[in-house]
Amino acid sequence: MEKEIRAIVLGAGKGTRMRSNLPKVLHEIFAKPLIGWVLDSINNLPCQNESIVIIGHGAHDVEEYLNHNYKYAKTTLQKEQLGTGHAVAQALPLLHEYRGTVLITCGDTPLITTKTLTKLIKYHHENNSDLTVMTTKFDNPTGYGRILRSATDEVLKIVEEKDASDSVKEIKEVNTGVYCLEWAKIRKAFNELSNNNAQGEYYLTDIVKWARHNQYKVLGYQCEDSDEIYGINSRQNLAIATSIMRKKYLDELMEKGVTIVDPDSTYISPDTSIGMDTTIFPNTYIEGKNKIAKKCKIGPMAHLRGGCEVGEGCKIGNFVELKNAQLAKNTNVCHLSYIGDAEIGNHVNVGAGTIFANYNSITKEKKRSILEDGVSIGSNSVIVAPVHIGEDALIAASSCITKDVEAHALAMSRGHQKEIKNWVKSNKEKK
Repeated sequence: MEKEIRAIVLGAGKGTRMRSNLPKVLHEIFAKPLIGWVLDSINNLPCQNESIVIIGHGAHDVEEYLNHNYKYAKTTLQKEQLGTGHAVAQALPLLHEYRGTVLITCGDTPLITTKTLTKLIKYHHENNSDLTVMTTKFDNPTGYGRILRSATDEVLKIVEEKDASDSVKEIKEVNTGVYCLEWAKIRKAFNELSNNNAQGEYYLTDIVKWARHNQYKVLGYQCEDSDEIYGINSRQNLAIATSIMRKKYLDELMEKGVTIVDPDSTYISPDTSIGMDTTIFPNTYIEGKNKIAKKCKIGPMAHLRGGCEVGEGCKIGNFVELKNAQLAKNTNVCHLSYIGDAEIGNHVNVGAGTIFANYNSITKEKKRSILEDGVSIGSNSVIVAPVHIGEDALIAASSCITKDVEAHALAMSRGHQKEIKNWVKSNKEKK
């Protein structure tokens, strides 16, 4: 893969069957929008250096997400939804002087992998193809466009199911909606496509017919794992894709030496790395990007919300939630606690029911707390950020800590206990 690659991602669709005001490509799996999964797979290609996302429905929201998370991705607006071929044509001005290879993908296929896209591009280049269609096979290909090949195995055309004869419907090889093409040769197609069809739309699939007519070489690369091209058009599809992604990653983790006690009740984002000999107990949910070192114990019923680093030998126990927290080695947070926006040292013990109050609802700001090595926090305490607690300091149970604590000190912040003798007895007698 020595040639330059640019990508066009189709993300303008409304997703009517999602029954949502949110643009389809912004619906999430493990706290990342669908289009984020697609762009990450593209961005990891060896020679990819720019992506163009075609936006339409909910354009402002999609553009805002991309600007915040994917600086390298440009956007262009498809004002009218006139078909997938028309969508790609919106990228023509941005690729006016480009002469390299273009990868076209859909923004609602979150299971597509860098590995598969790499194989597609390699096949395209090694076979000197002008246009390569990525295909796959289904035992039940209902609903997909069928691939017709020549005697020399070139792709002749893509036949949509509504136009297919009974014999064509028997074909199990289908179009995935992913294409690799030489832009200097094929770009003209997007100005010459016809909308002479029942829907009055410009179909991307028609570039195969156009390329054959203009005597360009059209090949098909077959994707081995048909799950990767699974598209999201409904909430049911979203749930199925989540299940597929979850299971594949759990299998990968177990192959690398991570113990998953109950895979059926465990959810871990593929953006989270986990070290060998770590055990994940049931009903644990880990979303976003996190790093969990080796020999840790996570769960049961733990929740990591992203931005967390958990050092070797740590224990994150029952009903513990972490967000943007860094824990060094051999630190325990065992019961009913929330740690957010914190930097915690080695051999720290966080008692049950401890809360890190990191958010100011008036200013909308989040502040960080720092706990040095050896700190021990008593149960039912509140750490009000920003505070710095020194090495080996002890926080007494039920304390509310609002100021820095020196190393080796005992910090206590709670009201004095009062006792009124016979109060219960006297009140019962009055009744």
